[in-house]
Amino acid sequence: MPDSSLGSVFDGAFEKISRGRKAFTPHLTPHEIGVISSVATGVAKVTGLPNIGFEELVIFPGNVFGIAFNVDDNEIGVVILGECSHLHAGDEVERTSRVMDVPVGEGLIGRVIDPLGAPLDGKGPVASHQRLPIERRAAAIMDRSPVTVPLQTGVKVIDALIPIGRGQRELILGDRQTGKTAVAIDAILNQRGKNVLCIYCAIGQRASAVAKTVSNLRENGALEYTIVVVTEGDDAPGLTYIAPYAATSIAEHFMEAGRDVLIVYDDLTHHARAYRELSLLLRRPPGREAFPGDIFYIHSRLLERATHLRKELGGGSLTALPIIETEAQNIAAYIPTNLISITDGQIYLSPTLFELGVLPAVDVGKSVSRVGGKAQLVAYRAVTGDLKLAFAQFEELESFARFGTRLDEETRKIFNHGQRIRACLMQAAGAPVSAPDQIAVLLALTAGLFDGVPLDKMRDAEERLRAAGMPAELQKRLVSKEDMSEPDRATILRIARKTLTPFEIKPVQGKS
Repeated sequence: MPDSSLGSVFDGAFEKISRGRKAFTPHLTPHEIGVISSVATGVAKVTGLPNIGFEELVIFPGNVFGIAFNVDDNEIGVVILGECSHLHAGDEVERTSRVMDVPVGEGLIGRVIDPLGAPLDGKGPVASHQRLPIERRAAAIMDRSPVTVPLQTGVKVIDALIPIGRGQRELILGDRQTGKTAVAIDAILNQRGKNVLCIYCAIGQRASAVAKTVSNLRENGALEYTIVVVTEGDDAPGLTYIAPYAATSIAEHFMEAGRDVLIVYDDLTHHARAYRELSLLLRRPPGREAFPGDIFYIHSRLLERATHLRKELGGGSLTALPIIETEAQNIAAYIPTNLISITDGQIYLSPTLFELGVLPAVDVGKSVSRVGGKAQLVAYRAVTGDLKLAFAQFEELESFARFGTRLDEETRKIFNHGQRIRACLMQAAGAPVSAPDQIAVLLALTAGLFDGVPLDKMRDAEERLRAAGMPAELQKRLVSKEDMSEPDRATILRIARKTLTPFEIKPVQGKS
């Protein structure tokens, strides 16, 4: 090859490089790097980040995230979201210029994840193309619609006497080991086939308890429409703190897409304790009863995000069932009273009833739903109108009967009827009852058809009545918004009378 042609090739190449160099404009990306000044359990003090914002995300060595919680003049208090044993004073900390977010979308359905979106079920990475901040504004008042559609839990005593509507916030509270989680799980199991997406948020639970719950959901086919967000008892307090907010952002994504979502927070007692731990480690001033004074705010801004959106915004709903643990039946303590005032009602589970074997151990006298009655099925209102009053009368009479008080015939009838009400409202965990079956049982109950059935045969009689079945058209009408017609009522009572007659006590005829 001639030297002239080789020279021209080099000239052309150098000319292109020269043009490219002149056209290139370097862009400098600033990186703010701080330094850890001290590390404690779950928190770190950082210096050297003068422009950081409140709740901004930072990265520690080992790809561990943290949230700027205290922004002071000379240092930042950071909540660490992960293992911090490898962190030491002098390690570098980098700003991310973004807030904490979580992956959302259909790819999360059926998965078990932590609040950061990392999978915990061994099924590989979570498929998601969108992320949302864990802290979001609650929907404006003008963007909300009234609660008009019931959320059937499948638990007779709740659906009949303490109804819940889609978009409501109903608190479940009671002492330890009284069946609070069982009630919430039954509500999730009952959403099968009802086009309601469920999110179960386990906050600071034992790993064995979470595994048992996930196994229960999987065995009953509920994991197909459920997302499980988990923090265990030995996780960092920062993860426990952000867990319910991350779960709510996941739920809001589906709500804003027009879907109905049920979210269970199990439980907010652990959430409050984690926040207290972080606050004291960061030297925040304690408030009432030595708790951080803004504990009310962290729970109110969480539960305010549950709502029913207007049709123009998709008409989706987010129903919240927060769980709280009381101590020695003290529902007037600081955290319980906070949450009672924030929510739209409460379901109180009594340890006394639990010890007596009355399951679910719902204390009807202390439980209330301030919204759900408006959304209750019309057929329910027709059959449960006098039920709560009759049950309350029975509970008063029961306390007198314990002293051996002799009762007149009319009072004895009220007492016997109340015993049948309690027996009918009892049901095993993990066995939700459909709305038409509940209406049939409750109508027979209010009509007094169970009064002749011995108490030890009540469960068998109820199961036989539910198995008797009703015409499909009648079942559709019962779950519609129509009033219960007299022919429908007569049909149900006829089926109930025919089914329950064999269980009644036959009068003994005297000898002639």
